[in-house]
Amino acid sequence: MKHQKAQELEVLEWLNTKKDISLEKLKGKIVLIYVFQMLCPACVQHSIPQSKKLFKRFLNEEIVILGLHSVFEHHEVMSPKALKVFVDENDINFPVAIDLSVEKDFMPATMKKYNMQGTPTLLIIDQESKIRMHAFGLVNELDIGLLLGKLLEEKKD
Repeated sequence: MKHQKAQELEVLEWLNTKKDISLEKLKGKIVLIYVFQMLCPACVQHSIPQSKKLFKRFLNEEIVILGLHSVFEHHEVMSPKALKVFVDENDINFPVAIDLSVEKDFMPATMKKYNMQGTPTLLIIDQESKIRMHAFGLVNELDIGLLLGKLLEEKKD
C-alpha cells in the first residue's frame, strides 16, 4: 500500500470544520490521518494525545492533521452524537471525519478501502497524494518526525 495513490475518505459527516474536506483539495500538503475509535484504549491513551500534540506543533504549516472515527465494533454506543461529545470533552480541535458505515457490513467504508486492521491506525500522505505510512498500532513520534522532515525536504527539491 505504501507509495500508492491515496483514495478519498468516505465520510458520513465532518466535525470541527465547516469546509468540505477532500484529499484532492489537500494535494500539495502533507496529511496525517489518525484513525481511531473512542472506546479504543490505545487510541485514547496514545494516538489522540499524539495527534493533538502534532496539531498544535504544525498549526499553520504545510502539514494537516485529520481524525477519522471508524466504528467496526460496539456500533450501538458509538453514535455521531456520542462522538461529538467525545471530541468536545477531549479538546480535539482538528477536523474529524465519521467513517461511512456500509449497511450489513461491520467494517466502515474507508477502513475497508484502506485494508486497515483496526485502531489506532496512522496514515501519512505526501504532497503528491501518495501513501507514505500506513501503520497499525502505536507509532513512535521519532519515526513520524523523521518522515515529516523527509517529506518537507522533498518538497524543497
